[in-house]
Amino acid sequence: MRTLDKFAQVWCVDFEYGAPPGERPEIRCMVAAEYYTGKIVRLWIDDLEKLSAPPFPVDESSLFVAYYAGAEFSCLLQLGWGMPARVLDLFTEFRNHTNGRGGKAGLIDALQYFGLSSIEAVEKDAMRDLALRGGVYSEEEKLALLDYCQSDVDALMRLLPRMLPLIDLPRAILRGRYMVAISRMEHIGVPLDTEIFSRLCLHWKDIQTQLIEAVDKDYRVYDGRTFKTGKFEVWLVENGIPWPRLPTGRLDLSDNTFKDMAKSYPAVVSLRELRTTLSRLRLNDLAVGADGYNRSMLSAFRARTGRNQPSNSTFIYGPSAWLRGLTLLQKNCTLPFTLNAGQSTQQSVNIQIIYNTPQGAVLVFQSGTGYYYYADTVYQSGVYNILWTKRITGNSTGPYNITLLQPLASKLQSLPLIAAVDAKQGTPHTSTATLAITLTPVP
Repeated sequence: MRTLDKFAQVWCVDFEYGAPPGERPEIRCMVAAEYYTGKIVRLWIDDLEKLSAPPFPVDESSLFVAYYAGAEFSCLLQLGWGMPARVLDLFTEFRNHTNGRGGKAGLIDALQYFGLSSIEAVEKDAMRDLALRGGVYSEEEKLALLDYCQSDVDALMRLLPRMLPLIDLPRAILRGRYMVAISRMEHIGVPLDTEIFSRLCLHWKDIQTQLIEAVDKDYRVYDGRTFKTGKFEVWLVENGIPWPRLPTGRLDLSDNTFKDMAKSYPAVVSLRELRTTLSRLRLNDLAVGADGYNRSMLSAFRARTGRNQPSNSTFIYGPSAWLRGLTLLQKNCTLPFTLNAGQSTQQSVNIQIIYNTPQGAVLVFQSGTGYYYYADTVYQSGVYNILWTKRITGNSTGPYNITLLQPLASKLQSLPLIAAVDAKQGTPHTSTATLAITLTPVP
């Protein structure tokens, strides 16, 4: 299907906002244009906050069009508005059309690709800076931001008919539904143990030094906190490891080379993990909001394979795996719970914890492995071990108490510095939830 005939209305929408790291958006304004009639809606935040719903329909008879719709959805969620039932994200479709060919995928890039005019990049950067600035805006600045916002909507109105012949609309709308789901993930965020996180940040340099001392005793390739290539070359000779070299003759010390060599020579594994931790992990870069939640753009469809590609520095699941133990389940909470364990008791069970929210169900924890798909359910992984306080039998139902152990704490306390400041907390840290349980057959 290449036409939009099934939709009574088609709305192209754009928001301008600022979002400090880890925080939800601070909305400035919104502009929306109806594709068939050309009707324009321009609203500053003062007027947006007076509305209980979008100033355009979001049911199945209307199509919501945006460029990287997740940005707009974050604003809809912040305003408490309903999410659109049918979404066409031209960013996603542009990535689908150009994937594997190289090049950027911003709105300006898409316009240039199709030979359409666009705002100058310098002017766009200036307007973005103005939106990010926050504070009090003059009437002239408000008008400038609204005009800039409308320029993006006008661009969508021109881009849509050029891209439409290339779009497989049913599949495109399915991808749009995914953008709705991923926006809910970003809006909720990942709760972190901010106490331990603050301690890690405060003592990170000392922890790095202890890590080097603990690992380097088997290699002797560091001088203080500095990796010495000459010492590493001596270690390679002593252990009979032929290391790849650059055209200049120097050792190739890239992470990809370390990764490849670690597969063939297990002795390299610990050194590679140490170098990766020291070079990539910047704790202060993690996007943590004032409420203790990590929120980072998940960058849907950015990868060549069509997967998410969030920042390795701002997203909690990007850096080293041990850092994921900072994630928390809110304490003392009661959640609906589904246990897929077959009709009889099994020693190993698969656990899913689901929040029921006004916006729909959100799957916030899943044990074990595997992928589960629900029509309007958000998937987000967790890292917890489960301890049952009561045996589950037959077709019994809850509530049952379970304790979720966070594995990071015990690892951190192996470091003297953390053990000293964290001794009162005990190990490991736990969160307890009372859950209503039902047993259902495994599909």
